[in-house]
Amino acid sequence: MLTLVLMVVLFALVFEYINGFHDTANSIATVVATKVLSPMQAIALAASMNLLGALAGTAVAKTIASGLIDAQVVEVTSQVLICALSGGIIWNLITWYFGLPSSSSHALIGGLCGAALGAAGTDWNAIIWVESAQPWWKGAGLLWKVLVPMITSPVMGFLMGFAMMGLLFAIIAGMAASGGPLARLARPRWVNSFFGKAQIASAGYMGFAHGLNDAQKTMGIIALALVSAEATGTLSDLPAWLAFLHPSEEALTEGDIDTWIKFTCAIVMAAGTAAGGWRIIKTLGHKLVKLHPIHGFAAEASAASVITLASSLGIPVSTTHNISAAIMGVGTAKRLNAIKWGVVERMIWAWILTIPAAGGIAYLMINTLRSLGWA
Repeated sequence: MLTLVLMVVLFALVFEYINGFHDTANSIATVVATKVLSPMQAIALAASMNLLGALAGTAVAKTIASGLIDAQVVEVTSQVLICALSGGIIWNLITWYFGLPSSSSHALIGGLCGAALGAAGTDWNAIIWVESAQPWWKGAGLLWKVLVPMITSPVMGFLMGFAMMGLLFAIIAGMAASGGPLARLARPRWVNSFFGKAQIASAGYMGFAHGLNDAQKTMGIIALALVSAEATGTLSDLPAWLAFLHPSEEALTEGDIDTWIKFTCAIVMAAGTAAGGWRIIKTLGHKLVKLHPIHGFAAEASAASVITLASSLGIPVSTTHNISAAIMGVGTAKRLNAIKWGVVERMIWAWILTIPAAGGIAYLMINTLRSLGWA
């Protein structure tokens, strides 16, 4: 049984690594497309900021560990978690291969729900659908923590990108119309120069937000595995060199995430980020809309703000959805036909399919294991 627990940790870190290179594009596609940074410079920036963001909070990890699956209906075994992670990993690799910027977050959540559903004998009560609270964002369950944010967060990203781009256009137009010294600063050369520098900060902010939200999801899976293993006595006779696997008292009673889990997940995500994800960068940075530094700044700042707000509320939103929506908002502020809507349609289909596809893979895997007597 200890071997299975260690396999969960390994699979979780594999998912984290793939998440890093799959979602690298989210934080660096725009800064590469606008030629503000070279790909290697952008990856170094994203990896370091992913690391800092991953260490900055645990609210999202707690949601993944205890807010989606009802442990009174289904036992969250190592086999369930391995199938959940495998569902997310397989779907991530499929979408990465085809260059589709789908959500690693939703792939993991779909895998977790699908595996739990299969382990419970297709008892839909295994999934916590809704636990209402006041205010609404303190509620638990798939509705408030996943489905509602899956719609509202990209809408917010789109509107913020549109509004910020509109505001920047208005400021620059006002400067150009002033006729004074400010008019010179409104020229394209000065605007590109200023926002080229500003975009380094916005890209760093985006990398931080990505680490703050995405890295925590795998932290939650590892914490869930170890707390379950502790409860069943699987960790009772650990050798001294594995003693760190015992959850702390805070992890057992308050749902906190142990420090070694935070650092391990943060470092693995940063390593994955350093591996890059050029297929998705091409879709986001070049195929969706033609970008200049001012557009990249507006998109990154808007998306990162939405993700940071969601992270503070423990809501596991999609970095991919938010930066894509913000880029669309920025493009629409330029002009409606600036967006290549055929690419948008492909992306939306990937978004819609991610949770059921990853969930379906995990569901089939756990049922296969059960039929073989391995789960």
